[in-house]
Amino acid sequence: MRNPQLGIHVDPGTPPGRKAPEITTSPLMNGEKSKLWDQIGGQSSLASPMRREIGNRSMMRSFSADEIDLEDLKTSKDKDRPSGSLRLPKIQNHSLLSGLAYCIASCSMILVNKFVLSGYGFNAGISLMLYQNIVSVIIVSTLSLSGVIPTEPLTWKLIKVWLPVNIIFVGMLITSMFSLKYINVAMLTILKNVTNVLTASGETYFFKKQHDRQVWISLTLMIISAIAGGITDLSFHAVGYTWQTVNCILTASYSLTLRHVMDSAKEATRSGNLNELSMVLLNNVLSLPLGVILVLAFNEVEYLLETPLLRMPMFWLVITASGVLGLAISFTSMWFLRQTSATTYSLVGSLNKIPLSISGILLFKVHTSMQNSISILFGLLAGVFFARAKLRGNSQS
Repeated sequence: MRNPQLGIHVDPGTPPGRKAPEITTSPLMNGEKSKLWDQIGGQSSLASPMRREIGNRSMMRSFSADEIDLEDLKTSKDKDRPSGSLRLPKIQNHSLLSGLAYCIASCSMILVNKFVLSGYGFNAGISLMLYQNIVSVIIVSTLSLSGVIPTEPLTWKLIKVWLPVNIIFVGMLITSMFSLKYINVAMLTILKNVTNVLTASGETYFFKKQHDRQVWISLTLMIISAIAGGITDLSFHAVGYTWQTVNCILTASYSLTLRHVMDSAKEATRSGNLNELSMVLLNNVLSLPLGVILVLAFNEVEYLLETPLLRMPMFWLVITASGVLGLAISFTSMWFLRQTSATTYSLVGSLNKIPLSISGILLFKVHTSMQNSISILFGLLAGVFFARAKLRGNSQS
């Protein structure tokens, strides 16, 4: 479902289409697949899902846009883009349309996944991820074979380089599914901000990247909002918070690992480049055998054979739509970036969490308190402040 995407700093929306700007928090994931590009070689490390995550949710699908660090994203993309890369429509004065499409896709991905897991009560999150990835593989492969989009051939050399990244990617998507089942959407978007803190710290420690004072202040505010939100969460669930903590660690690891292996991955391709759609295909194809193994290991087969949900045509329609939405995050993200600037993209990704949180509370009738609502709003504003601080720091550097 996923599939990193642009340079993701995987932000949480992203759920876990799963695609990848620099992930700080992320479609998404798939995406997690927000989900979350949301960090690739010249494009930075993989940010919310949704942002957080193109190669991912499809990588971004569970991640949100702010999970994706877009520093130098557009410049790097234009510089590294091969002549045969996908040409998405660039219609004059249609930035609003592309931005709206991106917001709808990223929000819908998380809400649909939440509906499947909590509304329908579907207790096979790994199987859901596996099915979404199969949908993504079928669509991307069909478009590639028909010549509509360019993708790199999947060679053993490329697979060996990418396998460590993919293992983390699968773990990121699965933990996103598990946490989404127990945590309401609004709190999930706030907790995903912790990924930004881990990613920024990892960048400083491993890559000696310096962040300015405003970035660290915004990260501190994110931590405070996450702690305050957890304390005041009327629907607090220890299992869900545990899975989300693991998800934040894996999302940050995904972002940092992707940044580390990106150059080697490009060298392993025939063209010397690895575009977003190739990452979507690569991540989803490699996730299939691992997904099957995990379905068997977690004994989801028995549940699948007994649940009446699989005999409901409407249920199949909904989960298929979730797979399509995950991939739609990748396409709409690419389209939006070509219609506007990286600055606008990042800020829209952060602001997009506000209607997502409100929708999650209203649609799923979440019981909340004034204190918890203030904590959520505080965290959302901290995310916007973080995006502005990062972009300001990047422009100055």
